[in-house]
Amino acid sequence: MTRYFATHFGTYEVEKAPSGRCTLKPYRHDPAPAALGLHYLTLAEHDMRIAQPMVRRGWLAGDHGAKRGEDEFIAVEWDVAIAHVASELDRVRKTQGNEAIYAGSYGWASAGRFHHAQSQLKRLLNLLGGFTASRNSYSYGAASVLLPHVLGASYAGTNACAPSWDHIATRTDCLIAFGGFRLSNAQCDSGGLAEHSVADWVSQALARGMRLIVVSPDGSDAPPGPNVIHVPIRPNTDSALMLAMAHMLITRGTVDTEFVSRYVSGVEDFVAYVRGDDDHLPKSPRWAARITGVPEATIELLAEQLLLPTSLINMSWSLQRARFGEQPYWMAIALAALAGQIGKPGGGFAFGLGAMNSVGQPVRKLHAPGVKQGENPVETFIPVARLADMLARPGEYIDYDGQRLKLPDIRLIYWAGGNPFHHHQDLNHLRRVWKNPETVIVHEPVWTATAHHADIVLPTTLPFERNDIVASSNDRVIIANHQLCTPYAEARNDHDICLAIAEALGIAEAFHEGLSETEWLERLYAGYRSRYPELPEFKMFWAEGMATLDAGVKAPRSQVLLAKFIGDPLRFPLETPSGRIELRSEAIARFNYSTCPAQPAWLAPEEWLGAERAERYPLHLLTPQPANRLHSQLDVVGESAAHKINGREPVVLNRIDANTRGIGPGDTVRLYNDRGACLAGAVLSDTLLPGVVVLPTGAWYTPRDASDPMSLELGGNPNVLTSDIGSSQLAQGPAANSCLIEIERYSGS
Repeated sequence: MTRYFATHFGTYEVEKAPSGRCTLKPYRHDPAPAALGLHYLTLAEHDMRIAQPMVRRGWLAGDHGAKRGEDEFIAVEWDVAIAHVASELDRVRKTQGNEAIYAGSYGWASAGRFHHAQSQLKRLLNLLGGFTASRNSYSYGAASVLLPHVLGASYAGTNACAPSWDHIATRTDCLIAFGGFRLSNAQCDSGGLAEHSVADWVSQALARGMRLIVVSPDGSDAPPGPNVIHVPIRPNTDSALMLAMAHMLITRGTVDTEFVSRYVSGVEDFVAYVRGDDDHLPKSPRWAARITGVPEATIELLAEQLLLPTSLINMSWSLQRARFGEQPYWMAIALAALAGQIGKPGGGFAFGLGAMNSVGQPVRKLHAPGVKQGENPVETFIPVARLADMLARPGEYIDYDGQRLKLPDIRLIYWAGGNPFHHHQDLNHLRRVWKNPETVIVHEPVWTATAHHADIVLPTTLPFERNDIVASSNDRVIIANHQLCTPYAEARNDHDICLAIAEALGIAEAFHEGLSETEWLERLYAGYRSRYPELPEFKMFWAEGMATLDAGVKAPRSQVLLAKFIGDPLRFPLETPSGRIELRSEAIARFNYSTCPAQPAWLAPEEWLGAERAERYPLHLLTPQPANRLHSQLDVVGESAAHKINGREPVVLNRIDANTRGIGPGDTVRLYNDRGACLAGAVLSDTLLPGVVVLPTGAWYTPRDASDPMSLELGGNPNVLTSDIGSSQLAQGPAANSCLIEIERYSGS
């Protein structure tokens, strides 16, 4: 019997030696298995594991966070740790109210449906009266707020905005990929996956003759293959380029007027802006060439591609993780509408093809039930990327999607299943304001920076140390994850930790509902079978280890984006005020935001290569997802560790920029700006646009001096450099990719 271990980055087969030791090998039916997960089990006995509950010495002495992040920890027994946690939760909710508890718990953590850390924690806290929550994500924060205004609420999700790969492979004449087309991003998917198929779909399309044009600062963002063209562009200027493409369609009279008159609202205002009727600044190719660095002739060529029988515009998620990141997404919709491509199989626009394996997959998907978290009685929330603002400015207000949100006064942070000292921006600032709450509680299996910056650290199991069910709501495979190893030292499952706290607070029965772990798994699986009765019974599924919807069926479940609306816009209107695609939003106009106009526009970020700040910091830093790990997961083992340079994260810079600074390949370099500095290992490139530097996210945050909030970061974490500013007043998403720095060869100790 084959056993499987399923993760966010793929499914692996388990080999068990006579000694009982387990190793992982690629799943035999995966056409392109991700190597980064093969070394997952090496974490079992890693010296970064947390062996027992730990409490910070200063917190025990009542320092209220003054030494948080720089203090030593004291080992305690589990019953002592649970008593501390229960007492603090009870104290804060009774003296300050449940609004004073923030359950961050944002992150991917385990792919399992039962041992899903944030679901377990939020279930517990909702039974206690609730907590201040967060909305949206760091990955897709700007787009998820903008798109309901433009397309309607149904299109806020990432997988809702893409045609099917089978249509792209057989029908698309030209795919223009703004922001790059890194196939390494498709190694991962939230909730697990069994078959990595994106590269195969792309190969099929290119072999048929599809042209792939990758618009990105880095030529390595373009996959190998015939008909692939790279167009270099200055970071953060994609909306200006697309406005010039729209200008071409408008001035040459090639707009599909029949399409826009039937399906689009606000065209007149948008066209007036593109022509420059009010600001006397036509958004022409000449205008855009000065901003973007893309030649006029290339811009004209790009515009002509939109008039092919079937063209598709794809936007990377990275483009909306920038200042005014809403604008390029809105522009992609505008361009596809002007060209009349929306509603064609394989045509129109897509958001995130290649960003995750599931986007665009033509399969019937398992829409997954999970552990019910219950209802949160507390209405207070923040956009997830405004964490530091909340901690720094309690009682003040921020704009968000037409609302004025009052920032709560957080006294207790409870985090499980995530790592804010990886994904948040301006970590030195976060480190300072992280001291403001009275108590920080963290569940962690390993000593991450978030654990180091806690008061109470509760050691948790890793996914291979427990039984679980893994299934993505965007995939068709459900997998039985059997426990492969005994839990490390005193580590416990998140469910068991929350249950112990519930017992201490007198709500255990409501939390566990009388179910054991096995009975919870059976209940969750029964939820799948009620929706998909063709799945086998639980005992058979658990013995076989895997079940697949439509196994052996080759006929795809194709998707044409906005198909019903295009087929009959009166019967199936969009969930927008006009019922149409909105190129001008009256709702956004009423918000009167200076950082988000009522129609797509070019707004110059505070930090880009054309800014005044570039005279001091002349390099634009981009922080993509890493190719050798998932976010910060597995940074210290396997593929991620093997690709370090002198133990530090590799940073890529153009050879010209390196030569002018006396930097050679493999040198340790210092990246810096006003917000901080970090060390990395230099990699020189001939494909990266001069003036641009690429340092992936996810290196574990390692300040040299724990007591210095501006200490040099040693591992290569780029978020000591990025700005903690919202994408705009509309979405308040992260703007990490709008960041200017300088770099130098490092010769210090």
